[in-house]
Order: sequence, then C-alpha cells, then structure tokens
Amino acid sequence: MALADMEHAASGCGDSGSPFSEIIELNVGGQVYVTRHKTLIAVPDSLLWNMFSKKSPKELARDSKGRFFLDRDGFLFRYILDYLRDLNLVLPDYFPEKSRLQREADFFLLRDLAKRLNPRVSKDNSISEEISQSDTEDGAQCCSSGEPLRALSASGAMRSPSLDTRKSGYITVGYRGSYTIGRDIQTDAKFRRVARITVCGKTSLAKEVFGDTLNESRDPDRPPERYTSRYYLKYNFLEQAFDKLTEAGFHMVACSSTGTCAYTSNDPNEDKIWTSYTEYVFCRE
Repeated sequence: MALADMEHAASGCGDSGSPFSEIIELNVGGQVYVTRHKTLIAVPDSLLWNMFSKKSPKELARDSKGRFFLDRDGFLFRYILDYLRDLNLVLPDYFPEKSRLQREADFFLLRDLAKRLNPRVSKDNSISEEISQSDTEDGAQCCSSGEPLRALSASGAMRSPSLDTRKSGYITVGYRGSYTIGRDIQTDAKFRRVARITVCGKTSLAKEVFGDTLNESRDPDRPPERYTSRYYLKYNFLEQAFDKLTEAGFHMVACSSTGTCAYTSNDPNEDKIWTSYTEYVFCRE
C-alpha cells in the first residue's frame, strides 16, 4: 500500500511534468538520502540525470520501502549530492577517501568533479596530497636523463612513499563472541559466534593494515594522525585480521579476556551460554 501511495504521489508532481515527485528518497548502499528531483538532474548527461530524466520510476530499482536503490558507497554519496546541489565541493581538511571519491565521480559520470579530484590537475580542495604509484612512475620516466633525477633526489621529492607508511605503533583488535557448552552428559559444544571485530589505534595505521575491509562509517572524518576506537571490520574471521597484521609487520604483545555465563532458561540442566570479550594488542617497531 505504501508503494502504491508513493507511485500516486510521484505522478504529476515533478518539474515540468516529470513522472518523479519533487522530493525523492534514495537508498545508497544502505544509507538513506532525501533530496529534490532537480538536484539529481543538475548535471546533464550524468548517470543520475539519465536515471531521473530519461527513465520512468517503474524502470528503476527500489528497496523494500519503495526508495530508489543505488548499490554504491553510501558514505561517499553525500559528497556527490553536495556537489550536485551547487556544483561546488568542499571536503574536510583531512579526507583519506579522495581516490575512492574520484572513482564514485567517474561512476556517476560527473566528469568535472572527477577532474577536480585528480591531484595532478587541481589542488583547490583542502586535501593533503599524496604521492601515488603512478605519479612516482611518471616522475621516473621524466627524469631518465640523469640531471633532473639528481635535482629531485636532492630535494627529497623522489622519496619512496613506503617509508612514510611503515610507521611504528600499536593496533588493538577486540571481539565479542559467544558459545554454548552442552550439559555434562554431552561431549559437543557449539562453536563460538563472533559478533563484530573492532579496531582501535591510529587512523593511518588501521587503514594501512586493513584497507577496504575497514568499516569507517562510524568515524569517517578522523584525521590520519589521530586515534580512534570506533572502527570495525567487515568480516568476522579473527584469524583473517591476524594475517593482515602479520603481513604488515605487526606482532602480538599482549591479550586479555573476560567472560560471563548464563542459562538459556531457568532449568539448570539446559545449555549454558558463555559470552566473552577479548582484546589483542599488536605492535610494529
């Protein structure tokens, strides 16, 4: 019924006889946005312009609540939407997702935005520029004659970015799990269930180790040299986190654990449920 009402409200309410309503709800990767129809079609020939001006509402995917669905990064879409509102982009002083935002701009066919996010084209945004691998390779090709290479080496411009990323520090990995131990006459027990693996430490170290598997939606704009305890991983395999830490040169230096026990019912003969919280501290010197 709600979907039918939405279809009814959409008819004849958009700009210039558009089949879309003036106010549109979007579900982008699980994040809900509410915006105007004219905002979505602000850039001609963009993906959103084609979706909401060339197609009908029935042709577009919707979620279970009738909102138009886009399977993209829900956090980064807010910057896409900000750009569409006034064709201007203002980013936080410390914004580590510049390359991913550029990828989103390319996907939505926002060519001017993608060009503005290219560090070799524009430095208008307040983002700390980083030396990418492609930039280093281009510099090496331009300096093959010898003398320019010596000049760049003297100024430190050809320094390998890996020297900056391999910083020392600590990362704490924590998880809360539960498992069931059967009655005394039983020999089997249900395996543990890990609810979520949390990551605490310096932002730059956490992103270096875990990359795209790190969920930053709870603390998206944390500067790289600040500490956070709000990150968690997108998977529930503790050993996978250990593998990534080992590959990055970390080793475990400490761990601690607590546990509680409860019955599933008042009957003491029923299974016992154990809940535990464990933290592992890793260090790279």
